Amino acid sequence: MKLRSSQVRAVRTRRTAVGLGALFAAVFGLYLLYRVGEWGLNRLVYENQAFAIQEVDVQTDGVISVDQLRRWAGVKPGVNLLALDLGRVRRDLEMIPLVQSASVERVLPHSLRIRITEREPIAQVNVPRLRPGGGLDLSVYHLDPDGWVLLPLDPAQRNVPLNPGQAVLPVISGVKPPTLQSGRRLTAPQVQAALRFLVAFDQSPMAGLVDVRQVDVSVPEVLVVTTEQGSEVTFGLTGFEQSLRRWHAVFELGQKTGSAIATLDLAVTNNSPLRWIEASALPPAVPEPPKTIRPKKKHV
Repeated sequence: MKLRSSQVRAVRTRRTAVGLGALFAAVFGLYLLYRVGEWGLNRLVYENQAFAIQEVDVQTDGVISVDQLRRWAGVKPGVNLLALDLGRVRRDLEMIPLVQSASVERVLPHSLRIRITEREPIAQVNVPRLRPGGGLDLSVYHLDPDGWVLLPLDPAQRNVPLNPGQAVLPVISGVKPPTLQSGRRLTAPQVQAALRFLVAFDQSPMAGLVDVRQVDVSVPEVLVVTTEQGSEVTFGLTGFEQSLRRWHAVFELGQKTGSAIATLDLAVTNNSPLRWIEASALPPAVPEPPKTIRPKKKHV
């Protein structure tokens, strides 16, 4: 019995040793295979000069220069295309407040394609600030149709020269200065209403007849719009298309009678308060074509 027990233990020991040896060999083999595969992948793909970036193809639907967008992307020629972190490049671009969205894709064997959608400013906010030595400076912030706060684009970063007629945007007044931070979105209901009004105005017949100089959002529940020609028109926070049609009808009536609008309250739905002034007392409007928010021409 003792002999048989020792033989059984010996058999079990041999089997355990063989099993452990096989397991070790399998693990070692898998590790060796992984290391060889990793070496081969690095040598043949990620370090292969055949996949080095030779061209960064950038297109934008706005006015930011292609060279500036390439600098923001931070991709240098010679970097391996397959090893490049596309998500990192896209995030870096979308961290720029002027960039609404970016798409980044590889075009084998050696090209990187970047497509940019820009935020387009339609209004500005002017904030007076004290100079250290005395006096006042004016800080200008731009707002896109969704309320994103943007710093004005440096002329050196533009793809096309700034049109003098586009240099000054309609001013939204009454915005609290602490809320103005580049890259943040203004969500105040009256500011959002003012931006919707400007979009609706640019698509209305009034856009070719008068110029909006200022939209005051400081009065609760209404927008007070001042035109370059000196008229003051009050709007509610909704129904801009209908209100703009009413404004146009009153404007045409004034042209027929030789009068111009001094004040008009369109926040009142019926019997809107109206005060006329002699048309000759107001400066003439400079006709401008209606503006288009989107789409815009691509600059390559």
